[in-house]
Amino acid sequence: MARKAVLQQRNTAIRLIVADQNLMNCQLLVGALRRCRNIEVVARATSSEQILAAAKLCQPGIALIGANLQDGSLTGFEAVRKLRNSHPTIRAVLLLDSADRASVIDAFRAGAKGIFSRDNSLATLCRCIQNVHAGQTWASSEQIDAVLDVFARIAPLLLPDKAAIPLSPREREVAKLVAEGLSNREISAQLRLSQHTIKNYLFHIYGKLGMSSRVDLVLHVRSVDQPALEKPDSLADPA
Repeated sequence: MARKAVLQQRNTAIRLIVADQNLMNCQLLVGALRRCRNIEVVARATSSEQILAAAKLCQPGIALIGANLQDGSLTGFEAVRKLRNSHPTIRAVLLLDSADRASVIDAFRAGAKGIFSRDNSLATLCRCIQNVHAGQTWASSEQIDAVLDVFARIAPLLLPDKAAIPLSPREREVAKLVAEGLSNREISAQLRLSQHTIKNYLFHIYGKLGMSSRVDLVLHVRSVDQPALEKPDSLADPA
């Protein structure tokens, strides 16, 4: 029975690649992440080439990638971009030495689904990985605001005609709560629906609006004047 429980835990564990500037950093991260529930480190890497090779061989769900790799300073951003292009189902978290505005914007431009500063705690890193694996975007409200501000300055978002692709009342309600920064679990509790049902609503919302992430949805809420969707001040902090 104990062996069966271990096997079940392995089957449900989040498969993770850890990539950092050198082997020592990787070993320290791996040692720390062993204390996280349902996270299994399946490969370590110190270069973009190793990350792509591990992604192909190990088929992880998440890649935790340092901003600086053995390839050189800030090469982690390019590694995230390459990973997104070659393995789009793997969700990347970029590990930043400094979460300044420029680094945050470049991280999301590269395709990161979450950004994490080394100043934060291990417990917070565990939550970050778990939430990104669940399909959420991990960033503070200030970081999301920085990204939205850049999008607004570059060009208007091309959106489908809202009249041609209407959301149902319940879909509008779910979208509003997402834009306010609530997680799937919090939305399910507030609406008294299962998390599976919330995921289904989001799937249909993204399909109708031609989007693929929570950040896209926040952009939509801010860019389109829909009476049923109140424009949020910010996306809530991960904590």
